[in-house]
Amino acid sequence: MGNLEPRRTQDIECWLTDMDGVLVHENQAVPGAVELLQRWVDTSKRFLVLTNNSIYTPRDLSARLRGSGLEIPEENLWTSALATAQFLKGQMPHGKAFVIGEAGLTTALHEAGFILTDQNPDYVVLGETRTYSFEAITKAIRLIGDGARFIATNPDATGPSKEGPLPATGAIAALISKATNREPYIVGKPNPMMFRSAMNRIEAHSETTAMIGDRMDTDIIAGMEAGLHTVLVLTGITQPEDVNAFPFRPDEILNSVADLIPRI
Repeated sequence: MGNLEPRRTQDIECWLTDMDGVLVHENQAVPGAVELLQRWVDTSKRFLVLTNNSIYTPRDLSARLRGSGLEIPEENLWTSALATAQFLKGQMPHGKAFVIGEAGLTTALHEAGFILTDQNPDYVVLGETRTYSFEAITKAIRLIGDGARFIATNPDATGPSKEGPLPATGAIAALISKATNREPYIVGKPNPMMFRSAMNRIEAHSETTAMIGDRMDTDIIAGMEAGLHTVLVLTGITQPEDVNAFPFRPDEILNSVADLIPRI
């Protein structure tokens, strides 16, 4: 066992933070987010902004965030697509994958040395897309039936849009699971694997790393299981009255990331 003394914010050297509901809300920067990012830069803190969204490449995501008023370099972004590509590269270097997803996922797998094919792939990799095709889903089901291993980038069943919720990776994964009787291995949050791969990226150690999130059921539980100092902010999904419904607690609960700035 390590040191059981509670960790202080001043002792944290590396920061992982969720994006939606923590730094951005409905395409607008959360008050304090710009200043927090600047404080990390000014104090030479290593940090990564995490998202379960696998649609965008880090470059595209950085450009989209700039439109929300946040300057986050692409090397400071870590997506479930990047985590999935890193995981699969470790499992089977130069493997073959049939992919249902967008550029964020296909680019990450290409850069990890994978061949993307529908001919006898080692893996079927399911990510986020706005154009799920019945034909592609059918092909995925048949390939899994023929022995391909089933991987999903993230478990989120729905995603947000201006018009309302959209079916997301978790919902399509459930459809494929029902048809194949196979559950996917899910790399993104709340799998602590997502955080471990992020920490490897910035050479962080759990004893001196914190995770900021807005969801008890993904960010906080995964941060806790990865051994991190956990900070719940109330600018997203989880509200104060929700916290007691869970059998675990974050190390800190703050109104927003603005409350962190004076303590870094």
